[in-house]
Amino acid sequence: MMRVKRLQLLLAPRNFSARRWEEGDFIRIPSQLTSRRFLDIHQLMSKEAIQKERARLNDEMSRGYFADMSEMKVHGGKIAAANKIIVPAAAAAKFPTLEVNYSNGATAKLPATSDTNEGVSEVPKASLLCLSFRATSQPMAESWISPFVKTFGHSSDVCLYEVSFIDSWLLTRSPIKKLLLKIMRKPKPAEINDVMQKHIVYAFGDHYYLRKELKILNLLTSYIFLLDDHGRVRWQGFGSATQDELLSLFSCTAILVQEK
Repeated sequence: MMRVKRLQLLLAPRNFSARRWEEGDFIRIPSQLTSRRFLDIHQLMSKEAIQKERARLNDEMSRGYFADMSEMKVHGGKIAAANKIIVPAAAAAKFPTLEVNYSNGATAKLPATSDTNEGVSEVPKASLLCLSFRATSQPMAESWISPFVKTFGHSSDVCLYEVSFIDSWLLTRSPIKKLLLKIMRKPKPAEINDVMQKHIVYAFGDHYYLRKELKILNLLTSYIFLLDDHGRVRWQGFGSATQDELLSLFSCTAILVQEK
């Protein structure tokens, strides 16, 4: 009889408390611990992503079309005067990586630099990037582009990128995007024959973090960046070009071409 009772006691389920868990009564299965740890990390990452997105939404909502338009009425797109002298290489910030599309469907990453390209000789010593986020800013960008092409069109050490940003969700969908690229503006035959390479490219999708890094707020104006062969921003302009600003741009470009 005693043996039967002992057997029943051995087979009966034990009531483990949380304290006994801490004291080690449970056998901890590694797979359970791993899954719990993964769940904690996933929840933490989700919280960080939510907080990051919330901060972004607040930032985006603090500005909008009407705020940009109000500023345009004040300064006409001239957020600040362009650099008068070239920025020293040691103090220059690198331009963030940007993926762009050509009208023929080809893709490229900007800036093209001697640090990443195997064919170093193919990398221009100076690259002018003209950014337009809205159609209203394209004539402003053109006020820089035309004089620049006339001045440096004969130089193989200089190139030009005219970048248009397209952030509409519908237009970034693959079928619409392919169709849109086919009808996009292409370089004119006369421009193709220039020694200087002129690229008309398009950046699809979200560009919030690029704008944050470049400190771009107003989307109705143009932004002009002169880069060296390491992708560093050595000169910057805004809005429509003035004669004095064009002269400073030409001077800084000539300095980059002569740099070794």
